Amino acid sequence: MSRSPMPFTPAKPSPARILARTGPDPRWRPGLNVQPFHSEIFAPATEASGAGLALALARDALAAAGESDDTRQILWVQDRAAIRLGGRPCLAGLPRDLAHRLIHVAAATPEDALFALEEGLKCRDLACVIGEIAGNPKALSFTASRRLSLTAEKHGVRLWLVRLDAAPDLSSARMRWQARAAPSAAPRWNPAAPGMATWHAELFRARTHAPGQWSLSDDAGTLRIASDPPTETVAAPDPRYLARPTVGRSLAARVHA
Repeated sequence: MSRSPMPFTPAKPSPARILARTGPDPRWRPGLNVQPFHSEIFAPATEASGAGLALALARDALAAAGESDDTRQILWVQDRAAIRLGGRPCLAGLPRDLAHRLIHVAAATPEDALFALEEGLKCRDLACVIGEIAGNPKALSFTASRRLSLTAEKHGVRLWLVRLDAAPDLSSARMRWQARAAPSAAPRWNPAAPGMATWHAELFRARTHAPGQWSLSDDAGTLRIASDPPTETVAAPDPRYLARPTVGRSLAARVHA
């Protein structure tokens, strides 16, 4: 007695294969629909440029994927040395749509931080993972980096790993940045107020993009390529010219006349 063959169901392609199928784009820019699952950002520990750029790149990737309204949690992992150098994430300084979704893990050692990062990448209930590790610990070898890349691509959860005061070493990260703080343009209405967060970002390694340098800014939660800051401070307009005179009578008097 013969049996009818079972219908063939093609396997669902992994996020990494979908990423490779789209083809390379030599020009990187904010808002690209296809973005890697494992990126590294090298930044000095004396400023928050690494964490700030990682957060901006993460929000840009979520928005490009149509997940700007995503309500999933964000995992932020730091080892003890990173906390000592740069401090913990400040909830008051985070965007309002992310502050209540942050899960912070303080790891005692780089080994513990790598374990937490890898376990977080296996959880598809997370929107993304951000990590901070100081220096060049032996635990963060090429093999450990390769494990992070494969886990992120397999489960479709993106990772931005900030390397504080570290020298670029062997890594399987698909995109690697050098970041530092850059001068912000003066606000239009109040030159004494702080400007938008701005970074000088150098993409020195990428699998699908050519290397390049940009001045990036966070414009109300949107990552943009910023223009060079003006050399002269723009003065606030004179308030006397913000309203038209009523020729001797107030607007209220005209209404009741």
